[in-house]
Amino acid sequence: MKWYEMTVDETLAKLGSQAESGLSTLTATKRLKKFGKNQLTEGKAPLGLALFFKQFKDFMVIVLLIATFIAAYLGEVVDAIVIVIIVFINSILGYSQEHRAEKSLAKLKQMANPVAHVRRDGAWLTIPSSDVVVGDIVRLKSGDRVVADLRIMTSTHLSIEESAMTGETLPIAKTSQVIHGEQLNLGDQTNMAFMSSLVTSGHGIGVVVATGMETMVGQIADLIVQAPKQTTPLEKRLQNLGKVLIFVSIMLTSLVVGAGIWQGQPVYQMFLSGISLAVAVIPEGLPAIVTVVLSLGVQRMIKKKAIVRKLSAVETLGSTSVICSDKTGTLTENRMTVVELYLNGRLFNVGGGYRLTGDITATSNQAEEKMLARFLQYGSICGAAEFVNHNGESVIQGDPTDVAIMMAAAKKSLQLTENLQIKKITEFPFDSTRKRMSVVIKDHQQHYAIVKGAPDILLKRADRIEENGRIIRLDQQQRKKIELMINQMASKAYRTIALCINPLQHPNRVKAEDVETGLVFIGLFAMIDPPRPEAKQAIKQCKIAGIKTVMITGDHAGTARAIATELEILPNQGQVITGSQLEQMTDQQLIEQVEQTYVFARVTPKDKLRIVQALQANGHVVAMTGDGVNDAPALKTSDIGVSMGRTGTDVAKEASDLILLDDNFATVVSAVEEGRHIYENIRKFIRYLLASNVGEILVMLFAMVLGFPLPLLPVQILWINLVTDGLPALALGMDGAENNLMEQPPRPIKEGIFARGLGFKIISRGFLIGIVSFIAFLLAYQNGAQSIQYARTIAFITLVTAQLIHVFDCRNERSIFDRHPFGNRYLIVAVLSSFALMIPVTYVATFQAIFQTVALSLRDWLTIILLSSIPTIVFGFTKR
Repeated sequence: MKWYEMTVDETLAKLGSQAESGLSTLTATKRLKKFGKNQLTEGKAPLGLALFFKQFKDFMVIVLLIATFIAAYLGEVVDAIVIVIIVFINSILGYSQEHRAEKSLAKLKQMANPVAHVRRDGAWLTIPSSDVVVGDIVRLKSGDRVVADLRIMTSTHLSIEESAMTGETLPIAKTSQVIHGEQLNLGDQTNMAFMSSLVTSGHGIGVVVATGMETMVGQIADLIVQAPKQTTPLEKRLQNLGKVLIFVSIMLTSLVVGAGIWQGQPVYQMFLSGISLAVAVIPEGLPAIVTVVLSLGVQRMIKKKAIVRKLSAVETLGSTSVICSDKTGTLTENRMTVVELYLNGRLFNVGGGYRLTGDITATSNQAEEKMLARFLQYGSICGAAEFVNHNGESVIQGDPTDVAIMMAAAKKSLQLTENLQIKKITEFPFDSTRKRMSVVIKDHQQHYAIVKGAPDILLKRADRIEENGRIIRLDQQQRKKIELMINQMASKAYRTIALCINPLQHPNRVKAEDVETGLVFIGLFAMIDPPRPEAKQAIKQCKIAGIKTVMITGDHAGTARAIATELEILPNQGQVITGSQLEQMTDQQLIEQVEQTYVFARVTPKDKLRIVQALQANGHVVAMTGDGVNDAPALKTSDIGVSMGRTGTDVAKEASDLILLDDNFATVVSAVEEGRHIYENIRKFIRYLLASNVGEILVMLFAMVLGFPLPLLPVQILWINLVTDGLPALALGMDGAENNLMEQPPRPIKEGIFARGLGFKIISRGFLIGIVSFIAFLLAYQNGAQSIQYARTIAFITLVTAQLIHVFDCRNERSIFDRHPFGNRYLIVAVLSSFALMIPVTYVATFQAIFQTVALSLRDWLTIILLSSIPTIVFGFTKR
């Protein structure tokens, strides 16, 4: 229903309610029973054990569980127990990170007032807000949360702050008048009040037109439930990796079993040998190391003022190709600030931003100085702002426009904000119909009316102007000069407020119409919600990194265009699309247009969802920033939802993956850099782990194909995968970022984990590691003087040593010499620790019994080190 197009009487008739008596108690009870409580329905989210077991759906975890059953079947109970412990710890870490991921709708419910003031059976009652029904007459006053969607019936200086719904900075003045228009945005429906918005001033009465999930907030809540969860690029890549490993395991098992049977080996024995080889393919420590490295990234990001709510989101940031940013409070400060003053025919610049101190352009003479001081003082008097003590600090509170003007007065002198010598006699508050307010004051025995409001309205009511301290007639030439200045300010998206005075002869017998006619024009205030100082540089960094920034806002197109131009978001050929234009587009048309569009203005929550989905359809990884209730569905649908920690609503925070503690757009860029850094480190240790596993596989494969005994036992393979490989892999995950990280384009969303030559590096390095380990085994086995345990010990230690030398090659995509090989102190400690752990395995009797090893001589060690160095020597001088 387009309630805004209906009169109050038509609305009441449609809803079956009465203005003077409201609903009867019987009618209200029937409606409550029929339509339900005035509250939002929560979506079904996994909780407790369900959320815990959800962690086991990860493909790599499933692969590990298969490996566990295989190990148990082979009688390797210790191996199976160790793998189960790893899987369990990994699931606990994932569960703890996602425990609070599905609470956004509960937070939406908490935004409603606990009580509502309604008229029933002709009397005003206070009832729980959940008992409000359609047709109830509701009373509103300053400070109230609107309990349901209302059609305004009466309005007395009523203003409601709806930024969490619309994205607009300023409170919206409400009226009861009928509004005509097709598909009006929420911000333009000025005779409506919406659930969860805040009454900032005045009072009024409205009739309930929608409750619960039928309200605008309820529709947003429904969008959050319906919004699909995105699988992160890292999750997709690890799933693909798991599939590759399964495929390789099956192929190797089939190959070995077939080769053994062809050579005449017993079928059962070859089946067990093939299964042992398949187990060697699986890097048991990989999921745990990925989780730990992501957790370390989370800790680093906390230091950068960002809280990550889902581990995999850290890496996804590094894949981001588009950042869809809300304007208000994200790219701008969400604080109206006076930036220019116009009086006495001159333009004055106001510096210092949203602070009580700052510079104002110097005046040219004493008369102008006095005029400027009075202009600022009168501007702060004619308003609803005041100094209050907040945590021991003086701050200004009140209407954002009035706060901005008082702050400008304080920059000139704090004394200008004090009214000790000025007595306020009468006040006519701001009215959306009049578009102005006025106060009558007594200043030095003279009575004045100070009138402040829309420049076009006040200029029509002015017939004089003050220049150089003198009041003269406002002629046509001066009027055009003022109009030109108003247009210039508007072109820069400034909000302009005019200030006039009216000397009064009979101040005690005045009406608003009397004091607001025949005015003396004094000057103009120009204000804006300014861009955050660091946002422009952050956007430049995004461009260098190949990341497109798109502004999505509920604000007017002119304001959005001006801010986007100043921040250099909008290029010369870039498009600006409004919500009404978006409404006329099909999804396919939007997909085609979205690549050339940099600003979306006057959009609805559904529009934001469509924009994000259109970008994703074009192959983009989308990060969406926002702070309002209206942003929540898009935050959840995007690949990375980024909410504001200070000004953001609880709903936005709970729907997001990343929370910025400082509400700083630049922090998003730092997070993107950290995400890229983490992904490159993940590639490094995957390269290391899989090359090591390839070496293990080939040692086993060569021996089986050539008819030799197994060079490695399952318990030795497990020790290598979990202990010897684990520490260096973890240290690679802590490797420092390379200098040109943010000069590279985003990774293509379809790029596999083995892209950019990683697959070749894994196979080639692993092949050489396997060759030298098998040669070491062969030399020891053919010696004949020692047992099979001796040969296996030689192969075991050679394989480990070759891997520990190779790990330094994994620090760089090109060559070991492109970075200082010992630049990662964590890696040095890890390698030394892993090597030290081999000593008891080789020389302590208890461990020798477990790992089937024997003590080695110095000559053995020299041979091992020589053979183990060959892979790194061969490939250390190549660029591939």
